[in-house]
Amino acid sequence: MRRYELTDTQWERISKFLPAQAGTPGRHGEDDRRFVNAVLWMARTGSPWRDLPERFGNWNSVYVRFNRWSRAGVWEDLFEELQDPDLKTLIVDSTMVRAHHHAAGAKKKSHRANR
Repeated sequence: MRRYELTDTQWERISKFLPAQAGTPGRHGEDDRRFVNAVLWMARTGSPWRDLPERFGNWNSVYVRFNRWSRAGVWEDLFEELQDPDLKTLIVDSTMVRAHHHAAGAKKKSHRANR
C-alpha cells in the first residue's frame, strides 16, 4: 500500500456507501477504489489535477467523476455515514490551538524608523 491510499479495512468501511455498485443497474466505475485513492491524493497533496500520478488514471476523467459525485452529494453522504457521533460537538481551547499574539489584540510594531 502506498502513502495516501486506503487500507483494506478503510475500503470495506466506505465501499458500501458509494454509488453504482457492481451488480446494480446502470453504469459503474471500473475501479472505485483507485478513484477514491486519487481524490485522497489530491486532497492531501493540494496538487493541481494535471499533476495526478498516472497510476490513478487520466487526470481529466478523475476530475470529471469527482465533480459529478460532488454535484450529486456523494461526498457529503459518505462523510455523514462515516462521522463519529462523539465528534458532533467539539470543544477547542487555547491549550490545544495557539493563536498569534496579534489575534489577542497586541499592538503591531511600526515599520517606520524613529525620528
